[in-house]
Amino acid sequence: MEIEGRIWVLKDEKGKMIHDIDTDQIYHNKYLAITEISEMGKYALDNLKGWEDFPVKAKKGDIIFAGKNFGAGSSRQHAVDCFIALGIAAIVAESFGAIYKRNAINSALAILEFPGLSQLSENGEFESGDTVKIDLETGKVINLRTGKEFQAKPASSVQLEILKAGGLFEYGRKISE
Repeated sequence: MEIEGRIWVLKDEKGKMIHDIDTDQIYHNKYLAITEISEMGKYALDNLKGWEDFPVKAKKGDIIFAGKNFGAGSSRQHAVDCFIALGIAAIVAESFGAIYKRNAINSALAILEFPGLSQLSENGEFESGDTVKIDLETGKVINLRTGKEFQAKPASSVQLEILKAGGLFEYGRKISE
């Protein structure tokens, strides 16, 4: 399963990848009363310094590149749903918070773990605005600006099946038939 799109590299004002982005930075608790997923996108990254305007810049099909422990903290489903509402195609990070990872997979949001991503991004291998092609089955990531190919961890077979089915509930219906 391949995904191609424009990337947003979540860096701070010093050009360093941001690590430990928690669910409150992704989707602040002051918006938790919003229950309509289609309304959640406009608040994505609203509480992450320097990225407050992300929802107005992001386009359907874009991909987020992040540092270590993306989605740490609470089990806030809104922190996954806000990206689904924006049409984000995938999130690639060095690592994910355990609950966030499970929520993303169950919700059919493509995620990929990419050890060493911060170093590569800080060395200019990936910049916001680049277009990449990701093969979730092999973990291959190609930066189409440079033509360079990199290796991330491949998605698990179960993750791919859930993604192809459109989410955990749809996957469960499919295998019970």
